[in-house]
Formats: sequence, structure tokens, C-alpha cells
Amino acid sequence: MIYLNLLILAISLNNIQSWALERELFQHKFALDYVQVPWHFLAMPFLYMFLIHYLNIAKRSYKILKIIIPLFLILVASQISFVLYYSDSASREYLNFIYERYTSIEEIFSLATSLSIFVYSFYILYKKEKLFPKILSFDNLRWIYTFFILTSIGYALWILALFIKVKMNFTGFLFSYYPLRVYTTILIYWLGYQGLKQIRLLKERKRIRESLLIDLNGDFSIDTINLNIEKNFSENQVERQKEQFIEIDKFIRSKKKYLLNKYTLQDLSEDTELSSSTLSLIINNIARKSFTDYLNEMRIDLAKTLLLDPDYTNYTITSIGLESGFNSKSTFYTVFKKHTGHTPVEFKNSSLAILS
Repeated sequence: MIYLNLLILAISLNNIQSWALERELFQHKFALDYVQVPWHFLAMPFLYMFLIHYLNIAKRSYKILKIIIPLFLILVASQISFVLYYSDSASREYLNFIYERYTSIEEIFSLATSLSIFVYSFYILYKKEKLFPKILSFDNLRWIYTFFILTSIGYALWILALFIKVKMNFTGFLFSYYPLRVYTTILIYWLGYQGLKQIRLLKERKRIRESLLIDLNGDFSIDTINLNIEKNFSENQVERQKEQFIEIDKFIRSKKKYLLNKYTLQDLSEDTELSSSTLSLIINNIARKSFTDYLNEMRIDLAKTLLLDPDYTNYTITSIGLESGFNSKSTFYTVFKKHTGHTPVEFKNSSLAILS
């Protein structure tokens, strides 16, 4: 939360500063005339720090702020020294001109540094998923991938604005930054909403899983069961299938395999040493439903229990659905209504009304 808030703060301060400078709220009102603090230099380092802490790999990652913070302070000190040096020996117009040239060089350096950290952060996210299996059992990280895509668009707007600034010889260029400021403002709200929502979901899902004494963070291939299947069926085929189904059902429930949102017949086949076709036949013949419906029924039963449990009264429906084994909120709602005839919210409200 700290680094997510600092990331949002850095982008916000940069936008507020740009607006204030455009309105000439700072110019020529202080002893140093005005200084453009390079807040943009801190944005990507804070994103990187948020990422490695959210993925729980901070202990194995570079402590980049030890380098970035001193560099940031040096950049600010350099700007102050620059303004102090030229403020008494140059006209206002000339001072503005050379100051914009100076800050453009600084901005190019910031852009290059920021892009490098951005690319490295994406590399960690995309190429090193094996480093953070624990978080992947709680969050598929799609919202972070989306943020990287949206940020790429922001970089394109930044590069375009900086190009126009240089092309126009550092005068009359402010309009080129308008799209970037509007876009980053929207991005701030999106990031704040998604970040707070996902962090809440993460905490709730951890609490639910801890209360159910479930460990889905390690290797899902638990000791297999041997059902001693004979290849050639006899007249006792139905009875044999019933016995096999009881063992399969016991295995899935005891190992809580239905909580794995990507658990398939192939996975069950590897766990039971039976072919997928045989398993499908057994479940269809005995349970009278498909394997997916069979698992979803268990998931819905757990979701009902959690929805009515007073310990989870203030938990989000999404957290309960995901921890019940569904891979998304929309899937949870669709399957729940299919099995119960009500949405999770309707079920919860009506059931609690009856109980009260």
C-alpha cells in the first residue's frame, strides 16, 4: 500500500506542478523564481517497489530506491543551483529559455531511466512467474498486466510531447503535454481503484483460506490414488463404477481439488492414474452430470456457506467466489444463478432475512 500510494502521489504531484506552472502560480514569486521538481523521476521506481512487494519477492530483488532517491535529490539540487546561478545574470525571457533547455535534458534522462525500470519490471512480471507462485494462487495479475499496457500508452504520449517541445525550440510547447496530463489523471484514478480493490481481495482471500486450513500454494500433484481398474468390464460394471466414483469423490473433497479453478479431467487423470475418458464416463454415469458441473456444485455449496457465515459478512462477493474455486466474478455469478436460481447477493439477502 505504501508504494502504491507513493506512485499515485508522484504522478499527482507532477500533474499539479504542471498545471500550476501553466497558470504561472510559481513564476517569479520566490527567491529562486521557480523550480520544476522532477516528480516523474520517482514514478517507475515506486511502481517497481510496489511490484516486488506485492509479488513477495522483495528480499530477492534490487533495492532500487537506494540509488533513485539520492539521484532525485541531486536533480533537485542541480535545478536550484542552476536557477541561483542564472537568476541575477540573465533576463527573464532568456532564463526561461535556457531553463527549459536544461529541464528537457533532465527530462530525457528521467525518461530513459524510467523506461529502463519499466521494462525490467515487466520482465520480472512476465518472465519470472515461478518466483511468485504464492501470489498467483490468490491473484492472476491481469490488472497489473493491464496497467503496464496503459502505462505504455502514457510513455508514447510523453515521448511525443518531449519531441514537440524540442522541435519548437522550448517555447510555446505546453499544449503538447495536455494529452499526457489528461491521460495520467485518468490512469491515477484507475490505478487507485484497481489497486485498493485487488489488495482488499488479496487480504480477504488469504483470511478465508487460512480459516479453511487450505494450502494451494505448492505443488498441486498430491499423492495419487489407485482404483484398481480392470480393463475389461463384466456384468458388475455399474457396481464397480459406483465404488470408483465414491473413491474419486472422496479424493476430490478431501484434497479440496474443486478449489483449483483450473482443475481438469486431465489433472484428475494424473492424480488417479485413470484415463480422462474413463473418469468422464464414471462421473457422467453415477453423478449424472458433467465433470465441470460436478465440481461447480461443490464450489457453490462452499460459497453458500461462506456467504452466510457471520465471520465474512463484510467480505466482497468476489473474494468469496474466487476462494470457492471460480476463476472470475462473472463466472461465479453465472454458475451460482444457474444452480440456485438467484445471484449470490439475492441468495445472501434472502437467506439472512429468513434467518432473522
